[in-house]
Amino acid sequence: MTTADSIPYRSPGAFRVPVLGAIAREWAEGDPEFPLYFILALVSAWGCAVLIWGIPALYLPAVGLAPLMLLGLVALTRG
Repeated sequence: MTTADSIPYRSPGAFRVPVLGAIAREWAEGDPEFPLYFILALVSAWGCAVLIWGIPALYLPAVGLAPLMLLGLVALTRG
């Protein structure tokens, strides 16, 4: 029979995903300025993609997020 002290701590499922787990762990437990740095890194990567591939890299994120916007509008109108 085991006691509560011998049961290992189970981390949240998001922490166990290989690449995203490190980001989720840092966001939850790390430096409070991490979200700012993460957003800055994403914007910088997007800027580099625009410099390399041009206009398609500029508008493809908007095209990719169009279904999300449509779902948001439907949710907003349904109340």
